[in-house]
Amino acid sequence: MFGAAQPGPKERLASGLARVIELRRQLHGDAAVNERWLAVKHWQARRLARTYPDLLASARYRPACEFFLEELYGAKDFEARDNEALRVVPKLARMLPERAVETMALAVELDETSESLDARLAQAIRLPVDVEGYARAYRETGTLAARTLQIETVDRIGQTLEKLARIPLLSGMLHMMRAPAEAAGFGHLHHFLQSGFDAFRAMGAAGEFLRTIRGRETALMQALFAGRTEELEDPRLLIPG
Repeated sequence: MFGAAQPGPKERLASGLARVIELRRQLHGDAAVNERWLAVKHWQARRLARTYPDLLASARYRPACEFFLEELYGAKDFEARDNEALRVVPKLARMLPERAVETMALAVELDETSESLDARLAQAIRLPVDVEGYARAYRETGTLAARTLQIETVDRIGQTLEKLARIPLLSGMLHMMRAPAEAAGFGHLHHFLQSGFDAFRAMGAAGEFLRTIRGRETALMQALFAGRTEELEDPRLLIPG
């Protein structure tokens, strides 16, 4: 007997958006947790920038690194993008290649995983956020499986963007869509796709870039679950040589 059909990118995008929008609504309903949640996100954003100085200093890798730090792992507010996307999912699926919709679905799934982990961490942490407090809350509120999924989803987004960047004529189509996208009310969503596509198209082969991010985030995750904070205190320890 055949199993149920797996949902496609459009269905995953719609259901993931509904869940993450509801999660944020609940977070905003508790002022104390919301304050700590935002503090955690900004602290993590600063840590990430310190972990990848070599990629940020590289002419080849800087645009892709900035995309990852700002659009995937960043502390920016994704609510406008996600509300836009939920409203226009059917139109989006008709206008864009399936891989582009898959990229958005993965980004929202990453957002859901990250927001859930950050929300639980925020409930356990005290302000101001520091290394010891963050490391303790990280171990208490996260699991190896959930943190591994977070890293794997980032990697899958990168692989999907690399494939997307190889599609002929897509660059011109995305640039032509900017004004119609803004007029139709999904300018934030278009910016996400356009910036990711441009960064990966300029970079070319993404293998080394993705291995670097996966390797450093995995090493840091393992250190934190082992009770070590050296790599969190000095992220340069994660950089070879």
